[in-house]
Amino acid sequence: MSFRSQLLKGILEGCILSIIEKETVYGYELSQKLQHFGLNDVSEGSIYPILLRLQKEGLIKGEMRVSPSGPKRKYYQLTTSGEQALLEIQTEWSSIQKPVGKLLNRSNDHEC
Repeated sequence: MSFRSQLLKGILEGCILSIIEKETVYGYELSQKLQHFGLNDVSEGSIYPILLRLQKEGLIKGEMRVSPSGPKRKYYQLTTSGEQALLEIQTEWSSIQKPVGKLLNRSNDHEC
């Protein structure tokens, strides 16, 4: 597994919860939205196990709906627990984003 894949695996859950918070989506649509934001290497095959786990943890719920084209689709939305989990992820991300950025930014050499 590449380093990028390992990093992405750690934050993908938060990205998925964030998209679902904004609108109810189905799996393929979620994959397209992740790609729209530049996460082109996230496959549908990696999204569905995360959706299943999030649903088992009670962070999202799925509902089968009629599709305008083809078979029914399972649409996902956040639960109250999912909203709380997303807020926690956002808080944790905010707390590490700036210091990690400073540490990894090669153009600004700061002494420790």
